[in-house]
Amino acid sequence: MPFFRGICIARVISRRTFAAGGAKAKKGKGGAAAGGPRASIISKEIKSTTVFGGNILKDGQDPKILSDSEYPDWRWRLLDKLPALSELRRMDAQTLPYDDLRRLVKLDNRATIKESNSLKAKN
Repeated sequence: MPFFRGICIARVISRRTFAAGGAKAKKGKGGAAAGGPRASIISKEIKSTTVFGGNILKDGQDPKILSDSEYPDWRWRLLDKLPALSELRRMDAQTLPYDDLRRLVKLDNRATIKESNSLKAKN
């Protein structure tokens, strides 16, 4: 057996460990779980004006929610559904907007590469 600093490596690797604890769960009032979610103590006014958890700086503050007019236009189009490759292929390429044309080329190249790879894998 291999040894490292006087310890048999085979024994250290094969040792099973279990989580500490094993004691029975504590019983609390009302039947709620001990570590379960608790009611929020943050006022509704603060909740509606601040993005909680948005702070990434150690000494920073959570960002305030701005009015809709203060955000850029592209933000409102982030969740719009984009056309699929089959739908883009059915459209006339001459009349497609630039963004859709770029998407058509990208998706078509991706499909060609996947088809080529699958043909190579079968042979």
